[in-house]
Amino acid sequence: MMIEKILFPVDFSPSCVAMAPFVKKGAAMFSAKVTLLHVLEPPSSGFELYVRPLREVEEDREQVARAKLDSFLVSEFLPPASSRVLRMGDAATRIVETARAGGFDLIITPTHAGVFRRMLLGSTTAKVLNDAECPILTTQHAEKIVPMPLEHREWVCAIGLQADSERVLRYASQLARSVHANLTLLHAIPSSKPGMEVQLDLEERVQSAERKAARRRVEELQRKVGSNARAIITVGPIKDGLTEAARTLRADVLIIGRSTQPVAQGSLRDLTYAVVRDAPCPVLSV
Repeated sequence: MMIEKILFPVDFSPSCVAMAPFVKKGAAMFSAKVTLLHVLEPPSSGFELYVRPLREVEEDREQVARAKLDSFLVSEFLPPASSRVLRMGDAATRIVETARAGGFDLIITPTHAGVFRRMLLGSTTAKVLNDAECPILTTQHAEKIVPMPLEHREWVCAIGLQADSERVLRYASQLARSVHANLTLLHAIPSSKPGMEVQLDLEERVQSAERKAARRRVEELQRKVGSNARAIITVGPIKDGLTEAARTLRADVLIIGRSTQPVAQGSLRDLTYAVVRDAPCPVLSV
């Protein structure tokens, strides 16, 4: 398992400028090449079409966008080592299509401050999380502040106990091993008690039957993929358990699974959005 090609969607915003050192560090960590993608979306106003032909308007817009893309973050991503792609249409759709057609191994995208954190559903990033087939690395940050550095020391992988968990664990284990990261596994047991605070199993206390069963299943998964990572069991709200554990462990990256099954469009995807929105560190969803 290798990350050789990274897709970096850009819209020329301060968020993308702030994200550049983060993407550059990720590319260096994996010895990967970066492609900058800008999607030129349809104009929001049709006023100009009253006085100019549509083809002429589109050609002018495309020329302006191409010039901006060619000059954007040039010092950070020097051509020809880093390529630049201009597409037209819906941003999320074109990002997913480009990632699939180009065989990209990873999409790195900023989660814009403000609106994104208050209303993730409906955003471009949320649509990409829904539809992209490759892993996606996101991080929260303010518009003009570089996001938390992407390091390779403490990584946390959240796993369930279903069949897809083996894929997620295998990916996380191989990736962490490739960059010499210390990997901790985290399984969250949802609580039936509303309002219950998160309980982190950090001290190996006496285990309930449910915790023991979960730990046996995690150990079984680890044997299958050849992993010997430390495993932690939490009890409480799942999203809060994942984000609190990442904060307590001072994780550099939180890895979570995105199911490829169509039935996952409900609460599981909502959980993915919530974790990406509230995690204290970059989130790699696979």
